[in-house]
Amino acid sequence: MMSPRALAFHILLHIRQKNIHPDSILRSTFQRHPRLSLEDKALTTELVYGVLRWQARLDWYIEQLSKTPLRKINPQVLILLRIGTYQLTFLTKIPDHAAVDEVVKIARATQPKYIVSFVNGILRNVARTHPNWNWNTIENDPIKYLSILTSHPKWFIERLMSSMKMEEVKKICEFNNTVAPMTFRVNQLKTDINSVEDWFKKNGYETYRGTFINESICINKLRQDLSSMEIFKKGWIQVQDEASMLVCYLLSPQPGERLLDLCCGYGIKTTQLAQIMKNHGNIVAVDNASWKLEALEQNAARLGVNIIKTVTSDVRSLDKEELGTFDRVLLDAPCTGWGTIRRNPDIKWKTHPRDPWRMSKLQKDLLNHAAQFVKPGGTLTYATCSIFNEENSEVAEQFETTWKWKLIDASKLLPNTAKILVSNGYYQTWPHRDGIDGFFGATWQKPK
Repeated sequence: MMSPRALAFHILLHIRQKNIHPDSILRSTFQRHPRLSLEDKALTTELVYGVLRWQARLDWYIEQLSKTPLRKINPQVLILLRIGTYQLTFLTKIPDHAAVDEVVKIARATQPKYIVSFVNGILRNVARTHPNWNWNTIENDPIKYLSILTSHPKWFIERLMSSMKMEEVKKICEFNNTVAPMTFRVNQLKTDINSVEDWFKKNGYETYRGTFINESICINKLRQDLSSMEIFKKGWIQVQDEASMLVCYLLSPQPGERLLDLCCGYGIKTTQLAQIMKNHGNIVAVDNASWKLEALEQNAARLGVNIIKTVTSDVRSLDKEELGTFDRVLLDAPCTGWGTIRRNPDIKWKTHPRDPWRMSKLQKDLLNHAAQFVKPGGTLTYATCSIFNEENSEVAEQFETTWKWKLIDASKLLPNTAKILVSNGYYQTWPHRDGIDGFFGATWQKPK
């Protein structure tokens, strides 16, 4: 059976080579290794997310001790060094010699002898040096210093500092490195929040309610695979951050209405819309990935939702004559995802500085196509999980300039507890301020 370090090595290598979510590959890995103990699963998860979260600082540590520049170190070797360095500098329960030896074992099984010696030497130097690193070399460069200290790309620090003070930028970066709680939406089609709380309490979990949504409940640490839990199988709960839940309130869907959910992905919001509509009406869910729609259909069945019809298509290829118009349309737009860094730290290293601008061009195009499916008097809601203006307010403002539709103030649509999350009529959350993911949303009404 593979060790947690070996599993983490293969997972991190896979993430580097393919655009795959860490949680997805961890889940599939654990399914292939059913004999792994809970402790080994926990350590594997810690190593994967820890290395992704702190990659920039780990690389700086390695760079201080390596005569070979990072760019010339083979990616496999660099991943091994990161795993070892993370254990030595962030984890306290693993003895240094054990952390080094376990990584060196993987090196012996995968690398030439001289590389094994290189890995062994660097990691032993890390153990000897930590925590007495020489920060003086970068303290006179605030952006580089903050980039390495908080493990964020320099371009991200520079972008935020163009409109924010250094102290707030630091808070954003520090919060991005915290571990987000597991947040659930209680499925009110099947149960209520008190019953869910009772179930978790009986099974040894401490829960607390969300800040902004009545049907949200949080757990700081889940000790087992969610999909194997009775409460999940029964369809009582759905994993979903409060920021995501609030987007559905921007639509204000009513029972019996006809809705269109564009770029719906796995349909987490789609099923919430159905829940708000009391499973009465009609929702057409569109995505260009058929495998995501298959997962949506399976999840809808688990939750007891039967008003969703799926369509595999690019938004720009949809036929208005075939689909008709809708009371409410949601464009859950593709975006950089920078509002979800706590849950997706790999995004930090996969995003190019120009990506927010590139995504905004696509978002504007998709929004213009989405507008044609709104019936007179109906509404169109645009949402992202980004914190960049290019993908948020700038897209919204251009739509308003082009289409002249009325912006509905988000404070009129959100629950009273969430009205503080509104700026200039738009829904906008900031993780470090609000304690939830970073989202943006705008709703417009088409003239009658």
